[in-house]
Amino acid sequence: MTDVAVIGAGKIGGTLARKWSGAGHRITFGARDPDKAALRGLADAIGARTASVAEAIAAGDVVLFAIPGASMAETVAGAGADLDGKIVIDAANNVGGESMHSAATIARAAPGAAYFRAFNTLGWELFDEPTVGGIQVDLFYCGPDGAPRASVERLIADVGLRPVWVGGPEEVEIVDGLLRLWFTLVAKRRLGRRLALRMMQEAG
Repeated sequence: MTDVAVIGAGKIGGTLARKWSGAGHRITFGARDPDKAALRGLADAIGARTASVAEAIAAGDVVLFAIPGASMAETVAGAGADLDGKIVIDAANNVGGESMHSAATIARAAPGAAYFRAFNTLGWELFDEPTVGGIQVDLFYCGPDGAPRASVERLIADVGLRPVWVGGPEEVEIVDGLLRLWFTLVAKRRLGRRLALRMMQEAG
């Protein structure tokens, strides 16, 4: 069982929180207004609790950021060193920004955090139902190896996805390349949001 702070309760944050709560993890939603009726209703429905962003981060071993990417700099700066020593999962996409990810922002605020880029390359629909044509969906991610990686892989698997580790946090642009490919196929090719990429490897 893992204590997870979920910052953001939209389609991505809410769906992941529901899956993790169902798998036995303890979820705390962090929000500017933790008493907002819609947020309290979601939390009550899945057995989670609500708190301020700072309180949620303090309670979590893992912190998921699933907020609009344009809000990441301000939110992370406000959290500051509270993120040090935490596993931080960056699922926010700063579309139109200098960078899609917030790796540098998080590193400046909390150099002791274990940074992972995950849950940003697929639509929330694939977190809700993580199979396509009866085949389990792959989730490509990056972050440091070791115990933090094992914790993140467990969270990925508990959503029903197959974790595919691309490498350390230095591979964040490779993961974001898959995001750009997904956007292109879904938006420009209009292939539909229930589209996933899969790694296949020949044994031997």
